[in-house]
Amino acid sequence: MPVLYQAKQSQIADKNGKRLYYPRVVRTGTVTTDQISKEIAAYSSLSTGDVKNTIDNLITVMSQHLQASENVMLDGLGIFRMKMKSNGKGAASADDVTAAQSSVTVSFLPASTRNTDRTVATRSMVTGVKCVRFDKATTPSGESGGDNGSGGNNDNDVVDPLA
Repeated sequence: MPVLYQAKQSQIADKNGKRLYYPRVVRTGTVTTDQISKEIAAYSSLSTGDVKNTIDNLITVMSQHLQASENVMLDGLGIFRMKMKSNGKGAASADDVTAAQSSVTVSFLPASTRNTDRTVATRSMVTGVKCVRFDKATTPSGESGGDNGSGGNNDNDVVDPLA
């Protein structure tokens, strides 16, 4: 299945006063832990319950490590880490800084490899992704999702997301 996208107009005008359009991913649903567990069980010798229990335990253990200010690196997936974002209310001195001046979130950086010149060569889970414009996507019945009747799929692109 390709990644679907649509054209979205920016809320901010450029230096010429124009609000330009940019591609944005169209999300078609959410996959739950139960569904992921069933799919992983189909690839392994584990039961759906075993996989679900493992995922639940992974979340518990990851939370413990993140809350201990440790990064969690999962090979082939990426790195999870805690981040603090300031709410804009700075303190006059370092002694006056408190955690209440920020919000804490978990940040995720996908796994990647690097070329010899240190540029990103691949990023986990996006290498080889195909992108298709949502309004021109072909539905399972073979009909075009668009209403322009053009029949052309020039906007159905194989995109290197790292380019």
